Amino acid sequence: MAVRTVRTVRITSGRQDPATVERLLRSLPQWFGIESAIESYVGDAATMPTYLAHADDAVGAVGVVLVARHYPTAAEIHLMAVAPEYHRRGVGRAVLAAVEADLAADGVRFLQVKTLGPSRPDADYDRTRAFYTAVGFTPLEELADLWPGNPCLIMVKSLPG
Repeated sequence: MAVRTVRTVRITSGRQDPATVERLLRSLPQWFGIESAIESYVGDAATMPTYLAHADDAVGAVGVVLVARHYPTAAEIHLMAVAPEYHRRGVGRAVLAAVEADLAADGVRFLQVKTLGPSRPDADYDRTRAFYTAVGFTPLEELADLWPGNPCLIMVKSLPG
């Protein structure tokens, strides 16, 4: 995996981009290896609020976040994906900061994300949970039956209000 230094990350929103979502998900089979899930996320990308991260040294987006708004004061990171060669380069933090700023400005006080729970050992998802913890999310509850065969960890974060 090439190490790239990202000097600037530009975030765009307001335009759905299912093709980019599919490209990014297919580059991350450790996290997105279930074909029906990829297809579902690509379908969601046609309608959900979308944030794209563009690195200074890349053609095309290198990261994406889809946002689900559940209540006026509560939202969810429905999908977050960053191209593997841009992991640990600040792209995820940058796109998440933009999402959080927009949501907070619109009155959202609580943000959640769902990921594979720790009761299913997985080194890649250990990194995912570590990322979300590092950016201020707290584990709330692990559900055994939300995703058949996979424990779901709900993590939450309070946004400034």
